[in-house]
Amino acid sequence: MERFPATAGHVLFLNWRDTRNPEGGGSEVYVERIAAELVARGFRVTLFCAAHRRGRPEEVNDDGVRLIRRGGRHTVYLWAALCYLAGALGFGPLSRRHGPRPKVLVDVCNGLPFMTPLWARRPIIKLIHHIHREQWCVVLPPWAARFGWWVESSFAIRAYRRCHHVTVSEATRQELVQLGVPAGQVSVVHNGTPPLPHTDAERAPSPLLVTLNRLVPHKRVEVALRAVATLADELPQLRLVVAGQGWWEGRLREVANDLGITGRVEFRGFVTEEEKATLLASAWVALTPSLKEGWGLTIVEAGSAGTPTVAFRSAGGVGEAVVDGQTGLLADDIDDYVAKVRSLLHNAELRHQLGAAAREHAANFTWPAAGSHFAAVLESVESPRHPDSRGAPSYLLP
Repeated sequence: MERFPATAGHVLFLNWRDTRNPEGGGSEVYVERIAAELVARGFRVTLFCAAHRRGRPEEVNDDGVRLIRRGGRHTVYLWAALCYLAGALGFGPLSRRHGPRPKVLVDVCNGLPFMTPLWARRPIIKLIHHIHREQWCVVLPPWAARFGWWVESSFAIRAYRRCHHVTVSEATRQELVQLGVPAGQVSVVHNGTPPLPHTDAERAPSPLLVTLNRLVPHKRVEVALRAVATLADELPQLRLVVAGQGWWEGRLREVANDLGITGRVEFRGFVTEEEKATLLASAWVALTPSLKEGWGLTIVEAGSAGTPTVAFRSAGGVGEAVVDGQTGLLADDIDDYVAKVRSLLHNAELRHQLGAAAREHAANFTWPAAGSHFAAVLESVESPRHPDSRGAPSYLLP
C-alpha cells in the first residue's frame, strides 16, 4: 500500500451522521472507512457530524479519525458553517490550536449538502451516494419534496459547479451528468466490502430471508413483507428476519399484522457485526427492496457470506453491486420481485451458484483500493478560482 507523507494535509469531512448514530447507515460506513484509509496514508482527518446520545461531543476513534459532534439532524448544517468560520477567526473546535486548518473539505450530500462553496475558500469535494429524485415525495409532504428536489437538482448543481464530485457507482455518475455536472468533474470510488467476523453458522434448514436496512419508508421493507405473505402457503416454514432500526418500524409491524405474517417475521433491531455475520451465513436469500441506493453495501456484505440478493433494477447503484443473473437477481416491479424470490427459494442449485459468484464478486471491492483512489482524487483537486463574472460568491473565508 502506498503511503502519503504526514504533510499530506488535513481533510475535513462534513456528514450529517456518524456510524454510532442510531440512524447511521451505509453512507456513514463509507465515510468512516475512507477516512480511516486516509489516516493510514498520512492524512489528518476530521469528521464533523450531528450530536447524539451515543457519542461524545469530541473524540478520536480507534482509526485515528477525530470526530466533532454538534447540532442535530437539521441544525448540523448551520453548526458546521459556524464552527468552520469561527475556526478561521481563531477559536472553536476547528481553530489552529487544535491543529492545522483543513486543506480540503469533503461535503457529504445526503439529499441536502452543506453548501460549503458559500462559506469556505478551500478545495471542496462533493461526495454524493445517490440522487434522491424518487425519495423526496416518499418522506416529505409535496411542497417540501418539491423544494428538496429543487435544492438537490438545481441550486446545489449551480453552487458546486467548480467542485469535483465523488460518487460510489457509475449509475449515480450518469445521473449527475444528466443534471449538468461535467463528466470530467465526477470520479467513481466504489465501496469496499466490510470484512465480516468469522462464524461457524450454517444455512438454516428451512427457508430464511433477511433484510438489513434502516427502517425508513424509502427502504421499502413492505415489499419483503409482501413476498413472505405471498409465498407463505407454498413454503409453510418460510421466515423473514428484519435487521435494523428506525422510526418506520411501528408501521412495518402494522403491515406484518395486516398481512397475517406476524409469526413469520422477526424484527431483530440493531445487530452487532457478529450477529450480522451469523444472520447472513444462515439466510437463504438477502432482500434489498430499496427505492434507491448509491451502491448497496449490504448486498456485497451478503455476497461475502455466499448469500445472493434480490433487488430492483431501477434502484441506482444496486445494478453494479448485483450482477443480474450471476450474483443475484434484479426485478422490474413488485410482482417480478416476488417471483424472483420464489425462484431462488425453490431452486437450491441456482442459489448455490449465485451465492458462490456473489462471494467472488464481493472480494473485488476492498477498502484499501477505495482509499487509494480517494486519496488520488484529494491530491488532484485544485483550489477554487477567485470570484469572477459568472457569479461566484465573493464573501468566502479561508
